[in-house]
Amino acid sequence: MNPLPPDLNPEKIPQHIAVIMDGNGRWATSRGLPRIAGHRQGASTLKQLLRCCKDWGIKALTAYAFSTENWQRPIEEVDFLMHLFERLLRRELAQMHQEGVRISFIGDLSALPPSLQTEVERSMIETLNNQAIHFTVAVNYGSRNEITKACRQLAQLVQQGQLSAEAIDESLVEKHLYTADTPAPDLLIRTSGEMRLSNFLLWQMAYTEMYFTDILWPDFDREAFHQALLSYQKRDRRFGQVKPLLSA
Repeated sequence: MNPLPPDLNPEKIPQHIAVIMDGNGRWATSRGLPRIAGHRQGASTLKQLLRCCKDWGIKALTAYAFSTENWQRPIEEVDFLMHLFERLLRRELAQMHQEGVRISFIGDLSALPPSLQTEVERSMIETLNNQAIHFTVAVNYGSRNEITKACRQLAQLVQQGQLSAEAIDESLVEKHLYTADTPAPDLLIRTSGEMRLSNFLLWQMAYTEMYFTDILWPDFDREAFHQALLSYQKRDRRFGQVKPLLSA
């Protein structure tokens, strides 16, 4: 158990954090290692961050593990990542379950290797009632694809006469997204100096605070996370509203 650093306000801890884990390949290349060594180290970093979130009272962590565009990477790297996901699930599931982690996967899971789909399904069913922290992994995920799918489902309901077009509102769209039962992220962290969303949770991050750092993902340790939370706590979150001026 690692207590919350004293300079962080427990009242202003984000409830849901999303991470874009960038820089694994560059981390490995800069050390003369194959790119896959960076992914292996990156997985270890993610595990440490999950434990840190749990220790510090953060209720949800969503990690962008593999985008719909990542299939264009070299076949060896894609194969390695698929095997890594599967191996990690097999090896870590019992421990995560014991620690009260609820695991979810979002994205088009039908394109994943069948053995990985089996592990994914098993991990979600086994941990469904856990409440310590909700850990969501986005695999073969693309936000535009997700929103398009929701539109298609709603259009079909209208076509079948089960729904009127006027009844479609934001909350109904949200119910058809992969993240239907998860509150929106309070904070997005992206590592390695990239400053874009890369088709990640576009709908869900309408009012999310964003934190970008030059640190490469495998080096994103507890202290780097601490700095991200300090930055978050200095922000004034108004959600598009203006705070009333104090009367004299």
